[in-house]
Amino acid sequence: MAPTEATILSTFLLSPAPLPTIISLKAFTELFPRSQQSSPQVKALYRDLQHQRARLTDAVARNIGAEAKRGNAQRRVVVRARREAENEDQDDEVDVERILFGPTSNLPVSKPHTLTSILPELESAVEEVEDEIRRLDEEAESLLAEMQSTVGGLSDLRYGRLANGQLREQVLDGLERLESSCDKR
Repeated sequence: MAPTEATILSTFLLSPAPLPTIISLKAFTELFPRSQQSSPQVKALYRDLQHQRARLTDAVARNIGAEAKRGNAQRRVVVRARREAENEDQDDEVDVERILFGPTSNLPVSKPHTLTSILPELESAVEEVEDEIRRLDEEAESLLAEMQSTVGGLSDLRYGRLANGQLREQVLDGLERLESSCDKR
């Protein structure tokens, strides 16, 4: 089986990424002046760099996963567009040309799935639907929080309780400036 995009990216970006793979603690310590090599701060600095590198590697791994999902989604969109293009009603001239000259496109002909080929496709489709549901839930939660905040702000306005106690004066000052600007013109 050919390597996938995620496998290639993981092999080249994640495997050589841990700090001990790049430089050992001993080699790192030797980079410092002799007087500082025995300092516990050098080891602490190495551990901090190791932690930062691990966090960065985790972020790269997440980005690889997201990119692989985007790639799968793009492939599905292309396949769907090809299927729709095949299913569209075409004029008679195109049908006659196909009969006479055969298919003119270089697009691969769709093959029916087998049980072993459909399972990975269905699993990835399930993952994408679950991701879409999760994204929609997060969006709904953020919209609900935003609406509740707006309603709370309107409630404060209705009862005369404002978070900014100087808002009234600021609005009146702004209106006076606007009025004086209009009078000058």
